[in-house]
Amino acid sequence: MKGNNMEMISFETAFQLMMKSAELLGKESVSLNEAPGRVLLEDIRSDIDMPPFNKSAMDGYACRSADLDSALEVIETIPAGKAPEKDVGEGECSEIMTGAVVPRGADRVVMVEHTEVAGGRVVIKIKGGGKNICYRAEDVAKGDIVLKKGTVIGAPEIAVLAAVGCSEVPVSKIPVLGIIATGSELVEPSGEPGRAKIRNSNSYQLAAQSRKAGFEPRYFGITEDTPEAIGDIIDRYRGSVDLFLLSGGVSMGEFDFVPGVLKDRGFKLLFEKVAVKPGKPTVFGKGPDDFVFGLPGNPVSTFVIFELFVKPFCFALEGAEWEPRRVYARLKDEIKRGKTGRTSHIPVKLTGRGEVEIVEYHGSAHIHAYTEADGFIAVPAGTGKIEAGETIEVTLIN
Repeated sequence: MKGNNMEMISFETAFQLMMKSAELLGKESVSLNEAPGRVLLEDIRSDIDMPPFNKSAMDGYACRSADLDSALEVIETIPAGKAPEKDVGEGECSEIMTGAVVPRGADRVVMVEHTEVAGGRVVIKIKGGGKNICYRAEDVAKGDIVLKKGTVIGAPEIAVLAAVGCSEVPVSKIPVLGIIATGSELVEPSGEPGRAKIRNSNSYQLAAQSRKAGFEPRYFGITEDTPEAIGDIIDRYRGSVDLFLLSGGVSMGEFDFVPGVLKDRGFKLLFEKVAVKPGKPTVFGKGPDDFVFGLPGNPVSTFVIFELFVKPFCFALEGAEWEPRRVYARLKDEIKRGKTGRTSHIPVKLTGRGEVEIVEYHGSAHIHAYTEADGFIAVPAGTGKIEAGETIEVTLIN
């Protein structure tokens, strides 16, 4: 029942094994108001040209370029939403508002600021500048793909969906994550930890990360460090979630039963040790109809492994290729380390001078360090030193 006997593998190998196992959860349709944060499961094509007509980009006068030196007669006023009633001919213009249809015969709109009215006619004072017309279909033509399958929907995508009349949006189902804390030493945050006890912070952290990413967390509580208790809570909620997140009980200690329990319940474990720091004893497995992560018990480990593994995997379950936001900046102070066997993730903050500054960090239990961090950097396996002034990649977490 106990112990994890697999060899340690690289982050890259573990990531590939995990992502190859991802399976699309399914499809549903939601309203525009429900769509933010969801993942498109179909290409979306425009049902109209955008703009759907030649449209004025300014308040001004629609006229012919050949008449810029003439005093022009105003033949009508065209507000937005009203079709022109007259064509513009020689010596004529139409007063026009931003967003209105440019009348036939006119090939430019002169800004009202560049004109004056004299003797009941419009005189153009400034003849330069553009034509100030947004031409039909210059943004999108009818039938064009405006959003691709796999897109994570944000506010701009909502505007596009609304503009092309997609009021029922085809999206993937949201992953449901079952969160379980293992550890006889744990009490809930509302409790007073007695001697040899600590409060359960991992579960609430994982739930917060899940919600922020757009997934659905369900917290199932704390279970004692026994094979029976761990197995019972998995059995109780099996079938109600797509992915279990267990924190604790995955290392090599006397009471680390999680890998054995998972194997006994039909999970095929694809890896049990990854060459990352923090987070070496990370477990990932696939069941007949679900998946499981066994995460280390220290809060920084659970935080980092969620960002590195859980988040991209859950987006893959939705049909999206997720990439974290990254920036590049100069390292303020050099980094040295003695042990180089694993890729090490270190919390950092970005300064106003475009530099990366290492946050004071005492190890994988020091989650408070991440309240000061803008992100983390990865020091690759085999690298013992990074010089001050080098440009490095920062993975953002906010």
